[in-house]
Amino acid sequence: MRHRRDHRKLSRTSSHRKALLRNLVTALFLHERITTTVAKAKEARRLAERLITYAKRNNLHSRRLVAAVVYDRAVVTKIFDEIAPLYATREGGYTRVLRTNRRLGDAGEIGILELVKTKEQKDADRRRREEAEAAAAPAKKKKGGGIFGRFSKGEAAEAVQTEGDQEVKGEGKTEAKPKKKDRSRGEGGQRPRGGGPGGSLSPRKTRGSQRGQ
Repeated sequence: MRHRRDHRKLSRTSSHRKALLRNLVTALFLHERITTTVAKAKEARRLAERLITYAKRNNLHSRRLVAAVVYDRAVVTKIFDEIAPLYATREGGYTRVLRTNRRLGDAGEIGILELVKTKEQKDADRRRREEAEAAAAPAKKKKGGGIFGRFSKGEAAEAVQTEGDQEVKGEGKTEAKPKKKDRSRGEGGQRPRGGGPGGSLSPRKTRGSQRGQ
């Protein structure tokens, strides 16, 4: 039983534990979904829901309390302007922990800590994300019917027209250059072993014969 036990120590000192929870809560409000161990997620959930309750009051004192925990000023503004209004009619239960798997190595239980959203909010976030990705994606060049798709249709047509003009200027006749004869080869197209132009063959010298010399 957890009598007289207020929190999990997480094998850290008080200052280290406080900094860890502040980092987790700041990342949660920034990305609205983080992955960590279940024990850390449960401790961060307590702090995150308390901050959302402060933000729902929307006064100077509550803003100072939230700013004392969250590191980023932009995230503090997001909590008061975007996140807190979503839970105006909700009494608690702003976050949830989803268990996923166990970590390799120490078998620590991994979970996902995320903000609870309605289906309409999820659809709006997905549409906003898709629009941002479409606007940020560079315009891709359309490939046409060139050789292996290297040219567009207009470039391929210009290349064909240029080749046709060159054929007309040259009257469509191309002279084949005579091939040079390889004098180093003998009859039958094989190179002589002796290497001489006369094609005289000399026996191969082995290592034993070279040593005897």
